[in-house]
Amino acid sequence: MLRLAIFAILLASSSAAQPPVWGIRNATVVDGAGSPPTRATVLISGDRITAIVNPDTPPGVPPPGVSMIDAAGYTLIPGLFDLHTHLSTANAPGIQPDWAKHLAAYLLCGVTTVADLGSYGEAFAPRRELLANGQVAGPHIQMAYRLTTPGGHGAEAGRPDIFSLEVVTPREARHAILETLPYHPDLIKIFTDGWRYGRAPAMTSMDPATLEAAVAEAHKNNLPVITHTVTLQHAKDAARAKVDVLGHAIQDVPVDDELIRLFRESGIVYVPTMAIYEPRGNDLLTPLLKLVLEPAALDKLKLVPPTGAARTTPRWEVLRNNVARLHAAGIPIASGTDAGGSVGTTYHGWATLREIELLTGAGLTPLEAITAATGVSARALRVNRDRGTIAPGMLADLVLIKGSPLENIHDMQNIERVWLAGKEVNRPALEGLIAARDRSPIASVAASALLDDCESADGRSRVHTLWENSTDPGHDRSKILFGRILRSANNHALALLGTMSQKDEPRVIVRLPLQPGGVVPVDASRFKGVRFDVRGEGEYLLRIPAYASKTARAQSTSFNGGAKWRTVRIAFSQLGIAAPRDLISLEFEAARKPGDKVWLELDNVAFYR
Repeated sequence: MLRLAIFAILLASSSAAQPPVWGIRNATVVDGAGSPPTRATVLISGDRITAIVNPDTPPGVPPPGVSMIDAAGYTLIPGLFDLHTHLSTANAPGIQPDWAKHLAAYLLCGVTTVADLGSYGEAFAPRRELLANGQVAGPHIQMAYRLTTPGGHGAEAGRPDIFSLEVVTPREARHAILETLPYHPDLIKIFTDGWRYGRAPAMTSMDPATLEAAVAEAHKNNLPVITHTVTLQHAKDAARAKVDVLGHAIQDVPVDDELIRLFRESGIVYVPTMAIYEPRGNDLLTPLLKLVLEPAALDKLKLVPPTGAARTTPRWEVLRNNVARLHAAGIPIASGTDAGGSVGTTYHGWATLREIELLTGAGLTPLEAITAATGVSARALRVNRDRGTIAPGMLADLVLIKGSPLENIHDMQNIERVWLAGKEVNRPALEGLIAARDRSPIASVAASALLDDCESADGRSRVHTLWENSTDPGHDRSKILFGRILRSANNHALALLGTMSQKDEPRVIVRLPLQPGGVVPVDASRFKGVRFDVRGEGEYLLRIPAYASKTARAQSTSFNGGAKWRTVRIAFSQLGIAAPRDLISLEFEAARKPGDKVWLELDNVAFYR
């Protein structure tokens, strides 16, 4: 019960004791719709805004007895949006990612809706459940399934095949969208552009016909589409395909009149993610940033000396000028950061506020930049009937800021109070969660003895998970093929076939998550270890990652295969696991010489007493 106590208070607040109707008065209200700011009283009941009242209204409105927060000298805005995040990626390289702390950072910074573009379908349901049952406190999350091309961006990390679906034809694209539907994605992300900013050879890009087919199928199923697009030509392809959101910014050449016309015709929303491209060092360690970075990330930041004055590059100037020109042409600009992406200084939560500041340096006024991060972003995600603006009937996702960001955009970091669906976020509790040295606790579920006998007709394990594959990273990675085979009549096994890449340490892995997506850990403390039937050739490794582990890769132990089936037992103690209470998955790895072939067969994987 103690492990859950933190999460029980994260969204608890004094608002829990407030009467059914309460309000915030005398604030400067920025409504998120682009209207001029006004001094007003905002009334809330339950999770909704009920009225916007002139504070000079005669007595009786609001009615007597309504609990009011006096916000004179403060600015009230809708909860902020970030349309491009990678919630499962750490704030600094080399440290364990902490999904719950990342979510806490967004709430701490007043970000109440995020689009997660760095997850995959198997993780959607368990993460939604953790948010719904209160184990994890976080903003509203819109989860994206990903499509790319073989050899394209998004397919180079050695991740499982189901992480980013690879397509090369319209038929494959339509089928891929249909494959995502059982996971109930909120949107689709498509990697359309393989340009690597002139720093490396370009990866593959999606051809227009395939992109158009994917977008059409997504729209048929009421799913908005966001792309990874960074060049002028592929931006035109995206506009012709009628994508909803162009993610990232055009950086190769200045935009032209044809692109502006295509953008207007398609109604596309532009999300430049300036925060991840800003050419700066680590010289912006603001008081708020100190609060949103977990200790391991803060330690990394302290090791890097500040660079002093802001820098600039020709590509940055092209990017910024393109944002300014598109904005001047009336193209909608929305907010996204790529936080958790490939650049280590794009920090969860804080980067969203930095993005708003950067937009004001690219032609937007402070009012327009805040509107970009609220009402415009809500329309881009198709949730604008529910949130994104301060208006009667909308969710009470609200942020109270000390000062006036309309006069000084840096005041955006003076977050004073945050409400999510009418409940005040307990910011001190969030700060404490982030500051803890340990990973955020997630309650384990009891482990089942039998993990997989490879006999399920739907291809899932006996714990209802899918086997996953991974390899060394890069497009020149090792190749792997795996699936069920007949071991004997009516008796199946899992078979792996691999070809090692031409790298120094090539490897192929098959992974069995112990819960869907490897999100929720399992408690196997009533067992002594793992047993499995195996047939193979040579030496293999077994790893069992644990949720609370301080290192990204778990300790491994080796075992050997042979021409005949045999049963292997590996005790937890052989893996350095003293208390197996938070296990995530089983990983079977084969490492061979570059260019070698490898095979492995597994069956009857189970914990033993």
